[in-house]
Amino acid sequence: MIKVAHFTRKPRPLGNFSIETYFGIIREQLRDKVSIEVIQSRYLSNGLLKRIYNSIEAALHQKDVNHVLGDVTFLATFLKKCKTITTFLDCNVLATSSGIKHKIIKFFWFKIPVLRSGYITTISDATRQELIKYTGCPSEKIRVIYVSISEKFQQNEKPFNSRIPSILQIGTAPNKNINRLVEAIREIPCRLTIIGKVDDELKAKLKDYNIQHLLVETHLTEEEVITYYQQCDIVSFVSTYEGFGMPIVEANAIGRCVITGNTTSMPEVAANAACVVDPFSISEIADGLKKIINNNVYRAELINNGYKNAERFNKKVIAEQFLNLYTEVYNKRLN
Repeated sequence: MIKVAHFTRKPRPLGNFSIETYFGIIREQLRDKVSIEVIQSRYLSNGLLKRIYNSIEAALHQKDVNHVLGDVTFLATFLKKCKTITTFLDCNVLATSSGIKHKIIKFFWFKIPVLRSGYITTISDATRQELIKYTGCPSEKIRVIYVSISEKFQQNEKPFNSRIPSILQIGTAPNKNINRLVEAIREIPCRLTIIGKVDDELKAKLKDYNIQHLLVETHLTEEEVITYYQQCDIVSFVSTYEGFGMPIVEANAIGRCVITGNTTSMPEVAANAACVVDPFSISEIADGLKKIINNNVYRAELINNGYKNAERFNKKVIAEQFLNLYTEVYNKRLN
């Protein structure tokens, strides 16, 4: 049985654990086919010395196949190239940074890991193209393997409330574009639920605009998140940037209409299963929401397309792609 090491970050308190959840699903699917050991960094990814220590420690725990996950791509630095795979989630930090910070991140988190990895995986073709642009990585070295979602996201029908629809917004980072969403729904009777930390300025705006809202700022379990999906009528994901966009597929699987942005990976992930709009245009966001609310036929089409779209991200299909890659790396290093 091939021995695989999954090198992961040390999680931060109340951090984002989507990458850990994703690869947990993959490990469960492959547990009878390959032996996968999770090797978590001893220290948080802070400061030069701790990152060097984490990288050296990773080098001392190599297996038949090494797989570096998520935002600690620099762990590939001292790993054996011929048996190392590094997964890149997105390149947003390069798009939003500048000066010396940009150069440091580009060199240690992108260029070195690309050079020190025999194979690269990205979670969307949009990320693949960005990685090539920023690092010059040969396209044949990169495999696009999508993200699978938990099987707990199951079809759950609900009558649509066209009078006062409930809109669910997951995430509050700057790229989630919440301020434009709030401006777009200013004149639309609705109830907005936001999962994530909301600053005082946005709270004041919601109050001034008299928008019915619920703010959920605690760290939720997967079951609690699913309940919010089930209770809503529309999932808003009009981000300005995404490496993938799991809420699109999660909403598809449950049977909720989605409105999303036309940038980066979102059109690729959504296909014909979402209302795709310009996330920088408040009027387009508003028009898209009104179309969903007022057009029964369009709504039904989005929901039906969503069920089909979610099948593209089946965990068994995704896990098989990783198994094939692990086998390819293992066989290649033997030759």
